[in-house]
Formats: sequence, structure tokens, C-alpha cells
Amino acid sequence: MATDFWRSSHYKYWLVDQTILKQARSDDLKYATQREISLINILFANVISKLGKRLEFRQQVIATAIVYFRRFYLKNSYCETDPFVVAAACCYVAAKVEESPAHLKSVVTEARNAFGNDYGIKSFPTDHTKLGEMEFYLLEDLDFQLTVYHPYQDLADLCGNTGHIELKEEGEEGYVPEEERFWGTGEGKLVLEEGAIQTSWFIISDSFRTELCLLYPPYLIAIAALYMTCVLHTSISSRLLGPQQSHARNEPTSQSMPPSPTSSTKEPGEETEYTSQFLPHASSSSVSPRDEILNFLARLNVSIELIGYISQQILSTYSLWDSFTDRSEQDAVRRADRAESNKIAASSRGWGDVGAEERVNLVTEREVVAIVLRMRQDREIDVRNSADTIPVGANRMLEGMPRVVGRYAL
Repeated sequence: MATDFWRSSHYKYWLVDQTILKQARSDDLKYATQREISLINILFANVISKLGKRLEFRQQVIATAIVYFRRFYLKNSYCETDPFVVAAACCYVAAKVEESPAHLKSVVTEARNAFGNDYGIKSFPTDHTKLGEMEFYLLEDLDFQLTVYHPYQDLADLCGNTGHIELKEEGEEGYVPEEERFWGTGEGKLVLEEGAIQTSWFIISDSFRTELCLLYPPYLIAIAALYMTCVLHTSISSRLLGPQQSHARNEPTSQSMPPSPTSSTKEPGEETEYTSQFLPHASSSSVSPRDEILNFLARLNVSIELIGYISQQILSTYSLWDSFTDRSEQDAVRRADRAESNKIAASSRGWGDVGAEERVNLVTEREVVAIVLRMRQDREIDVRNSADTIPVGANRMLEGMPRVVGRYAL
């Protein structure tokens, strides 16, 4: 793996713009709306995450599999392929790349169980050689460029205390000396409590439900996660916005987050003593927490407008994600709390109620699966009805599925 992001294949070949994304989805948009495509993006991130947990993968392996899935569909369309087989192949390849390999038969078995029980997919191939064949198609479309940088390492580089984040030790593959990282010497890091870092970690993981990993370098996503944490995390926002504006908030992970050490020891009505939790080199007597955050962001030399735009995209995805109704009661309560927090945060930052329209139409995950199947059926009908189209390939994904125009033939 390249130790320099700016020289890696990730930066050179796999960061695209909105125009390329739109072109990649041009065929799919003939058979589905943009909202349905966004729901499909969220669905298959959930599918990969669920399969990865059944296989006991680390979060970084799951994130790599999702990135491979996104890259594959820069060159393919949902209506011409079977995304469930692609998702399983992405998990299999990502596990090997991240040095956590899983046996091919285990991936097939767990995929059949997960997809059949949760999504009603009964036609996933039982022959494990089909998934092995799909691996080679996937590698071909990825141009064998498997290097992926994730925002998790950038989050660790930005923060002085990394909490539960595991860093590569010296001597391990992938280790990068701190002085060689593009954040410089590491001075002036944003020091946050462990609960706040955990919130940023969750936001980064949730960002893979979007296509941001194809649009922006990972460090920008990490900065956006920190920016959102400073707005959404209860103990931080109470210091930045004041108790009146932050009182109504209920951070979804607040039960697992420790209270602020500077405010928990104060009596009601006593003036809060702001300590330098954010910038280790700042003076606690002269710099307020708000100024510390602003100074930290200003020193990063990135566009704050761009960070705000990335944050908007994540907030909008949260709102769309909340439209999935087939979830456990505990998860539903967590998402309701987070949706309210997002609404209050968006309002306080002048963003409005981001994604309010998406929350009106509730769907189940199986309904989104039905959308994918409908798209493939409509595509096949169009191919059959087209007098000047000659089917030159086959749906390589599942046995017994309709033959469509594709890039490969079995």
C-alpha cells in the first residue's frame, strides 16, 4: 500500500466529480427516481455491514468493502447486475486486502442466510465458484487498484487523544510515521473526550451510506465529522451554544458518553470554567471554546463552505435513512433522537430542516429490494423490445435470472 495518499491510486483514479457520478447512474435513472437510487445506496451499505458483522469483520474491512462496491458501480448499473452478489464479492475481496481473510464457502453460507432471511433473496448461488468468478470480474472493474484510505486514520491524526481507535504500530504493514503524514508534525491537535471521538467515528461510518467516498479525500470527511460532532455532541454543543440552545438536544449515543469534566463538578448557577479541551496549546483563560474550535478549523487550510456542504450531505442521508421503517424498537428510538438532534443542529446552523421531504415517505428494506428487481425487469423488457439491440452478454450474477445486455458473458 502506498504510504502517501497523494501518490496513491485512490487519489489519482478514484476521486471523481458529480458529472461522472451522474453519468454512472444514467441507465438506472431511466427506471428509478433519484430518491430511489439514494435508497438503494443506503440499502447496500447496510447489506455489506450486516454481512460483515456476521463474518466478524472489523469496521475498516466493512468500510473497504463498501468503497469497492461504490467503485464497481461507477462502471456498472444496478439494472444490469445483481448487487447482492457484488456485495458478497466486495466483502470477500476486502477481507483479503485488509488481511482478515474469510473462507469462500463461509462467505457464501453467511450471505445466503443473511440475504434470504432479511431481504427475501432466495436465489443467491449455492455454488461457491460463482462468487469466486465474480471476484475476478470485480477485480477487473477495479483495475486491480485496491488501495483505500479511510477517514478513520485522519480522525486519529486530527485528535490528540484517539480513544478506542486502533493505530498501526511501528513495524506493521500500513504504518506511517507521524512526521510523514500530510497533517505535519501533529502539533495543535483537537483534543476531545472519548465520547465525542466516538460520535465522530460513528458519523464517518454513517458517511459510507453516501457516495462521498468517491467525491472527496478522506481527510475532508474526517473534518466534516469533527465539525458535526462539535454541533451535535451534547457536552460540546452546550459549551459552544449555551445551555438554552442545547437543552432540547438528545444525542443518540448520549447514554454511553461521559459528562463533560468541566461542567459535571459545577453547582447550578455557578459560572462554568472553560478549560482548554480543544487546543492543547491554547490558553484556557483567554480563549473560549467557540474560538478554539474556529481557530482549529482555520488552521487546517480547508474550505469551511466545503466542509459545511459535506455535512449537509450526511445530514440529508440521515433523514433519508430514517425513512426505513423495518428496524428494531431500540434502533428506531435511537434514530428518532438523532433525527431531532439533526433538525435542531441544522436549524441552529442556518441549514433548515435538511431532508424533511424524504422523511414523509416511509419504506421498508424489502420494498427497496423490490425496486432493484423491478429495474432489472424493466431493463430486460426494453432490451427485448429494442429492434436494434443485440444481446451480447448475460447477467453473470445468478443462475436462472433473465439474460440482459451486459459487459460480460458467462
